[in-house]
Amino acid sequence: MRLLRTLLLVICLFGLAAAPALAQNYYAYVASESADEVALVRFNADNESMIVEETIRVGYIAPETEGAHGMTVAPDGEHWFVSIAHGKPYGRVAKYETGTNTKIDTAHVGMFPATMEISAATGLLHVANFNLHGEMEPSTVSVVDPEAMTEVDKIETGLMPHGSRFAPDGRTHYSVGMMDGTLYEIDAVTRRVTRSLTTGEGTPKPTWADPHPSDPFVYVPHNGGDEVVEVHREQWDITRRFDTGDGTKPYNLEVSPDGSTLVVSYKGTGETGIWDLETGERTARLSNSQSVTHGVVISPDSRYAFVSAEGVGGEPGAVDVFDLRSNERVASVEVGPQAGGIAFWKTEETPTSAR
Repeated sequence: MRLLRTLLLVICLFGLAAAPALAQNYYAYVASESADEVALVRFNADNESMIVEETIRVGYIAPETEGAHGMTVAPDGEHWFVSIAHGKPYGRVAKYETGTNTKIDTAHVGMFPATMEISAATGLLHVANFNLHGEMEPSTVSVVDPEAMTEVDKIETGLMPHGSRFAPDGRTHYSVGMMDGTLYEIDAVTRRVTRSLTTGEGTPKPTWADPHPSDPFVYVPHNGGDEVVEVHREQWDITRRFDTGDGTKPYNLEVSPDGSTLVVSYKGTGETGIWDLETGERTARLSNSQSVTHGVVISPDSRYAFVSAEGVGGEPGAVDVFDLRSNERVASVEVGPQAGGIAFWKTEETPTSAR
């Protein structure tokens, strides 16, 4: 019996010794507008390193820069979508398979499509058509069937729509009119604008809208007012204002999935702001690796923020990773110039030998 126990102990110890250590890897897609390409980046949390796994060309008119801008990944993680701003005469959205990064199909939408997201309630993709063409006039949010890749509706909102995001249940959509200073609410089922709210005086230039994952708030950055406002979705009024600082020009933002943290890109100063939503205080103001910050996405475990940075002129773009526990920038990787739209794909454990 003693011999048997000894043998079992040896087998167990051998098994433990032979078991490979696992590294936590985080994957995100980022679009580079001046290069017409999308990069798949992988961040290894074990050694805080990041690499570009693959670069995918997404333009198809060779002599032209077509403007790969917004990114989103389907809720099931099987496909990613990128908006291509410039078209003849309209913009379009392209659908790719994750993993293989094979192009599946294209849908034509409105002028200068930008931000987009899929409703968890209807399964339809909503694309904000920013519309930089011609005279300034109200533009639209395109509703696209992502299976057929066909535009099924256009919903008129305001001047230069941006920041297409859904409430957690997917039934209510929020976007802003950058040049009319207004937050728009759309019923995803009826596909009608239900409410609008002026979020600031003068020229606040709201550029994003992100609902809280559990509380009845939506957060809107004022790119022209150096602040972020918190709007109560039930009372439909502003409940708090977060002063980001002179010249910061907050652009994109995201609330962490656990609802505790707000991460804001400061496009004017090349920085990222991290805010505690319980106290309303900023806990960190950190430099990015390039001088013009753009998009923000937070990992599902609320641990890391991935922030795209455009660069200036011919400089490369970058993706920076911020640890939301230590409030430090822990990794960066260069991607194509004018890195903008960014979307999280998945978290995966891999043996450390595969790093």
